[in-house]
Amino acid sequence: MEFVQSILIASAVFGGLASTGEPNLNGVSDDAARSLENSRDQVTSVTQFSDVYPTDWAYQALSNLVEQYGCVAGYPNGTFRGNRAMTRYEAAALLNACLDRVTEVTDELRRLLKEFETELAILRGRVDGLEARVGELEATQFSTTTKLKGVATFVVGANQFRGSANALKQHSNGGFGATSLNNDLQLNLETSFTGEDQLTSVLRAGNFNGDNNVFSGAGPTTLSTLETAFQEGDHPNQLTLDKLFYSFPIGSHLTVTAGPRVGQEDMLAIWPSFYPSDAILDVLTLNGAPAAYNKNLGAGAGLRWDAPTGFRFSANYVAANGSRSTTSEGGLATKDAGSTGTVQIGYAREELTLAAIYTAIQNGDDLITYASPFTQTSLSATGMTHAFGLGGAWQGLDERWIPSISAGWGINVSDTSQNGDVQTSQSWTAGLEWDNIFMDSTSVGIAVGQPVFATDLKGQNTPNDGQFIWEAWLQMNVTDAITVTPALFYLSRPLGQDTPRGETFEQLGGLAKITFKF
Repeated sequence: MEFVQSILIASAVFGGLASTGEPNLNGVSDDAARSLENSRDQVTSVTQFSDVYPTDWAYQALSNLVEQYGCVAGYPNGTFRGNRAMTRYEAAALLNACLDRVTEVTDELRRLLKEFETELAILRGRVDGLEARVGELEATQFSTTTKLKGVATFVVGANQFRGSANALKQHSNGGFGATSLNNDLQLNLETSFTGEDQLTSVLRAGNFNGDNNVFSGAGPTTLSTLETAFQEGDHPNQLTLDKLFYSFPIGSHLTVTAGPRVGQEDMLAIWPSFYPSDAILDVLTLNGAPAAYNKNLGAGAGLRWDAPTGFRFSANYVAANGSRSTTSEGGLATKDAGSTGTVQIGYAREELTLAAIYTAIQNGDDLITYASPFTQTSLSATGMTHAFGLGGAWQGLDERWIPSISAGWGINVSDTSQNGDVQTSQSWTAGLEWDNIFMDSTSVGIAVGQPVFATDLKGQNTPNDGQFIWEAWLQMNVTDAITVTPALFYLSRPLGQDTPRGETFEQLGGLAKITFKF
C-alpha cells in the first residue's frame, strides 16, 4: 500500500510539473529518460541527489521510490532537478521503471505461493476447522457476557477438647471429637453488560451442618468456624443463592453497588490485610476487628471512591432481614432490620495498605458472630454497638524469606440497659505469611489474636473474658488449580468468662484442606 501511494504521489508531482512545461524531445530529456530506465544501477539513496533536501515537501515520497523500490534516478551530474518541468518521455520512463518493480514483486509472490502451496493448503484447512469449531462453541456457549469461576473444597479434620472434667462434660460432652470429611462448593457468575459494570451471582452448597459440626460453629463456641464452612438452612448440599448484587461506575473513580443479597465486605474500599492466601479460621481473617468487619449479609447498597493517589473511601448499609415485609420481623431501616452501617477510609498500594473503619450494629440479631459466649449473651438486646477498627499490612520485595505482616485492632462500645451488660469489648489479630519459602508455589502462615471479648461491664467488676487463638498452615500448590493445605489451630480458653472458676477448657483442631479452582 505504501508503494502504491508513493507512485501516485510521485506521478502527481511529476505529472503536474510536466503539464506546465513545453515538450522537449531532445537532449536533456532523452538523457533523463535513459537515466530513469537505468535507475537501479545509478541511485540507491535519496542522499545521492545534491539538490534534494529533507525539507522538500515531496522528500519522503521520493525517498521511498529511490531507496525502497529503486525506480527513480537523477541526472548524470548527481542532480534530481525536482523543480523542472517534466516531459512525457520522462514520465513514461519513471512509470515503466516502477511498474517493472511491481512486476518483479508480483512474480516473486507467485513463486513463493507456488513453492509453499502444500503448506498453505494445510493452514487453510486448519483455519477452516478452527472456524467450524468456534461456530460450534458459539452456538452452545453458556453466555457471551458471563464468566464462571468455581471453587470446590474438601476438608478432613477433627477437634480435641482438654480441661477440667466438669467443663468438658458441660460444654463438649465428649461428642465433638470425631473425624469428619466435608465439602464446600462456590460458583461465581460474573456478568457484564457494558464492559464496566458487573452483576455478581454466587451459588453455594455445602454439608457443614451447623447442628453438629464444630467447623461450622456448632461446638462450644463459634470461634472454630472455618472460612469455607458453608451451610444454608437445614438441607446439606442444596445449591443456594448465596449472593446477588450489581455494581456500576459513575465517572472515573466512583462505584455504586446494590442488591438483595450483598455482603458488607463486597462494598468495602479496602481489605487491609495480606493474610492469608488460603483462609483457615474465619475469625483470624477479619483484620483484628470482627465486629466492624462483620460480613453482614442481606439487602444493601454502598458507594466506593478510589482516588488515583491510592486513597479510598466507602460507605454501605446492609439489612440482614431486609427481605421481610413485616415490620416486627424486619424490612429496611426498621428496629428489627438486623442492619449495619459502615464507613471506611484508607490507603492502598501494592506493598502497603492501611484502613480505619466504623460500623454501627443493631444489637439483638447476633451480628457480632466471633465473640466469646459471654459477650454474645451479655449485649443488650436493644440499642446499638459502635464498632471501630484500625488495620494495615505490609509486604516486602523478597517474598521468600521476609514475610508479609498484617495486623488489626478493634474496640466496640455497646448501649447497655441493665447491670451486667457489656459496655466495652476489644479484639486484635496479627498474621505473618511467607510465599515460596521452601520452594516455588509453597506458602506458610501463622496468626494469633483475640476474638471480641468483654473488657467492661455496666455496674460490675472488670470481666475475665480474654483468650488467645493460634493457627499455622502450609499451602502447597499441586497445580495452578489444585492446592493442599494442612493446618493446626488452638483456642486457649474459648469459653472466656463462662469458664468455671478454677477450671480450664481448651480446644485443639487439625485439618487438611484440598481446594480445586476452575
